[in-house]
Amino acid sequence: MLGAEGALVSVVMPTYNCADFIEESIRSVQGQTHGEWELIVIDDCSTDDTRERVERIAASDPRVHYHLLESNSGAAVARTLGMELARGRFIAFLDSDDLWRPDKLALQLDFLNRTAGTIVCSAYDQIDEAGRSLGRVLSPKKRADYNAVLLTCPIGNSTVLYDADALGKFVVPNIRKRNDDALWLQMLKKEKYILGMPDVLMSYRVRANSISANKLSLIRYHWILYRDIEHLSIARSAAHIGVWVALKALRIKWSATRRG
Repeated sequence: MLGAEGALVSVVMPTYNCADFIEESIRSVQGQTHGEWELIVIDDCSTDDTRERVERIAASDPRVHYHLLESNSGAAVARTLGMELARGRFIAFLDSDDLWRPDKLALQLDFLNRTAGTIVCSAYDQIDEAGRSLGRVLSPKKRADYNAVLLTCPIGNSTVLYDADALGKFVVPNIRKRNDDALWLQMLKKEKYILGMPDVLMSYRVRANSISANKLSLIRYHWILYRDIEHLSIARSAAHIGVWVALKALRIKWSATRRG
């Protein structure tokens, strides 16, 4: 893959009522050592002052673009629009409360250049709402294929960067939760693996009201993903959910053991 290091990266950032965190997230993009980027913020009709904060930044940085959806439509619609508007050869995703390390884009572009890959993710750590470390790092598989993502989804959304020239753009399935998983599965129908880097390049903010915080409610959305989006059989869908629940239980037990 030639010329990846100097290529334009389009960063897609869906947001909804994230005024308390979005400025810090945007600053983590502005602080990238790779300077060739554009940031596409898609506002899902926030009712706080998200718009004012983003437009204030955009007024002094033409690389930052703000777009307001006509109606509250969900993160899937916002991500799809962001990809449609993207002009870069590469597309990266950043949630509006997460943070990137300064060399995130540079290291991933270099990695793809060296490996001839088309999709890359990385390890990430967790922080609380105040930005304090929770002492946990989540690392991806070196190579995650369709079945790996289907079972465990070892991919941190805000760590992903992919080559849009090679794979094209995607319509994200419009489900409220797990729509990022559905996007990775679409990509893995065009590319065999998502490549994982061991470097911690992103901080994921754990919030009390976050969609991913309620693990039990995710079971329903896993079922929708398996049956309605991926069209798996009832037996295979049930088996995958069983494995997912078992893995979550083991992680909870392991975390409790560490704290004890």
